[in-house]
Amino acid sequence: MKKVKRFSPTKPVSERLVPFGEIVTTHGLEGWLKLNPFNPETTAFDSIRQVYLEHDGARLSHRLEAYRPHNRQILVKLDSVDCIDAAKLLVGATLCEAEDSLPALKPGQYYHFRAIGLEVFDTRGNRLGTVTRTWSAGSGEIYVVAGSGKEYLIPAVKEIVENIDFDAGIRYSLPLPATT
Repeated sequence: MKKVKRFSPTKPVSERLVPFGEIVTTHGLEGWLKLNPFNPETTAFDSIRQVYLEHDGARLSHRLEAYRPHNRQILVKLDSVDCIDAAKLLVGATLCEAEDSLPALKPGQYYHFRAIGLEVFDTRGNRLGTVTRTWSAGSGEIYVVAGSGKEYLIPAVKEIVENIDFDAGIRYSLPLPATT
């Protein structure tokens, strides 16, 4: 039987980690894992080499050996995960990458995860709430905004989103029903 590396707390990573998806199950006997990606259309795996798995407050660092699409999931193969017993220990973990290792974007582009935590206001200045997560829909990305007792689903398109100010932490959208 092969020795299995269990999750254990490690030193915090200095850079901000970006979650890519959740490990939901194993695939085969050789340590492959099935990942439910938060963005099924992501092309970031083409440039990922080092990943982090977070689970129950612990973090492990791994080198990404291989990946391949599998229906609406992604199969991933990590270094030192070479049997089903090792892979089973990683089910439930969130696969992340360091933000500073993401591919550079063109001017005016941004990664949708950066919107999480931003305050949202309509154009009249009424606070709608805070972006709590992003959601990939067939037609594009949607911001989930939690307000006082309400939840808004705002399409992340320039026709709806008027301005995003990452430095101030504020995001404005076109007029929506005002909160009272």
